[in-house]
Amino acid sequence: MSADQKRATRPVSVLRELLQSSSSGGIILMGTALLALIIANSPLYGAYDHYLHVYVGGLSVLHWINDGLMAVFFLLVGLEIKREVLDGQLSSWSRRVLPGSAALGGMAGPAIVYLAFNMGEGGHPNGWAIPAATDIAFALGVLSLLGPRVPMSLRVFLTALAIIDDLGAVVIIALFYTSSLDALMLAGAAGVVLLLYGLNRAGVTRLTPYLLLGAVLWFLVLKSGVHATLAGVILALTIPLRASPAKPDDMHSPLHALEHGLHPWVTFLIVPIFGFANAGVSFAGMSLDSLAAPVPLGIALGLFIGKQVGVFAASFIVIRAGWAELPMYASWKQLYGVALLTGIGFTMSLFIGLLAFPDSQELQNALKLGVLVGSAISGIAGAILLRSATSRVAEKKAG
Repeated sequence: MSADQKRATRPVSVLRELLQSSSSGGIILMGTALLALIIANSPLYGAYDHYLHVYVGGLSVLHWINDGLMAVFFLLVGLEIKREVLDGQLSSWSRRVLPGSAALGGMAGPAIVYLAFNMGEGGHPNGWAIPAATDIAFALGVLSLLGPRVPMSLRVFLTALAIIDDLGAVVIIALFYTSSLDALMLAGAAGVVLLLYGLNRAGVTRLTPYLLLGAVLWFLVLKSGVHATLAGVILALTIPLRASPAKPDDMHSPLHALEHGLHPWVTFLIVPIFGFANAGVSFAGMSLDSLAAPVPLGIALGLFIGKQVGVFAASFIVIRAGWAELPMYASWKQLYGVALLTGIGFTMSLFIGLLAFPDSQELQNALKLGVLVGSAISGIAGAILLRSATSRVAEKKAG
C-alpha cells in the first residue's frame, strides 16, 4: 500500500473508533442525566446539591468538574479538531464544505430563534449561544440505537459537523463569555504558550513536558479571567501530530497517543460526571408556564427548530449549488433526520448556559429545562424519522 493510500485510510479507521466509543458514551450519558433528574426530584436532592457545593482546594466540587475535568474534555476536543483538519475528514475543502456549512447554519439558526424570544422586556439575550451547540456523544448514541442500517457516511457527516460545531463553541466562549481580565496572569499564560510552541518546533515528542506545562497553563488561564477550559484547546493545538517528519503516518505520534489515551476517560467518566452534576433540575413548582418563559422557550425551540432548519437549509444549498454531494448511500430524508439529531445540545449547551448565567440559580434551572426539553424532542423526532427512512431504504434494497 502506498503512503497516499495509508494516509487516506488511517483517519477513517480512527474516526470509526471515535464513532463507536462516542455512541456507547452517549448511552451512558443518557443514563447519568436521567439519574440526576430522578435524584433532583427525590428526597436525595438536598444531599446531591450539598456535596456539589463542598469546597476542596479552594474550589467547589461543581467548580472542579466544570472548570477542571471539562478542561480535559476540551483538550480532547482540541486534539480531534487538529487531527481532522490536518490529517482527517476535514483536511480538504471538498471534505469541509458540507459539514462546515451545516455547522454554521446550525449555529446561526438557533441563535436567531433564541433572540426572537429574548430581545424584548423580560428576555435574557446573553444566552443566545446556548442552543447553538450539538452534543456529539448524545447524537451518536441515538444513531447507534438505530443499528447498522444508518449509512456510515451520515455518522461521519454528523461527527465532522459536531467537531466544527465544537470549534465554533470554543470561539464563542473565548469572545463572548470571558470575564474581566488579569493582565499579569494573561501574560504568564502567553509565556507558557510560547514555551509549548517552542517544544513543538524543537521536535519534542514526549508528552510529559507538554502536560506539565499544560497544568500550569490551566492555572494561569483560570486566574486570568478567561475560562479555564480554553487552556485545554490551546494545549491540544501544540501537541505534535507527527512522531517525526520521516513517519507522517505513525499512529503512535504524541497527538494520537494522547487522543486514544483520553478517549475512554472523557467518554465514559468525565462527560457522564458533568452530565450528572449539571442535569439535576427540580421540577417542584414548575408547570407548562415555566417552559413558556423566554429563556427555556428560546432554548427549546432554538434546539428543535433552529438547529434542524439551519443545518438542513445550509446542507441543501451547498449540495444543490454543486459545492458538495449528499453523503454516500444516504437519502434527503435521512439527512433531515440527522439535522434533527443536531438539536441534541446537552453537554455543550449546559456548559455555555452556566457561563451565560453564572450568578442566577433561577436562570440556570430555566436553561437546564430548555436544554432538556429541546434535546429530548430533537432526539425522539430524529430517531423516528431516521428509523422510518432507513426502513424504507432497506425495503427498496430487499425488493
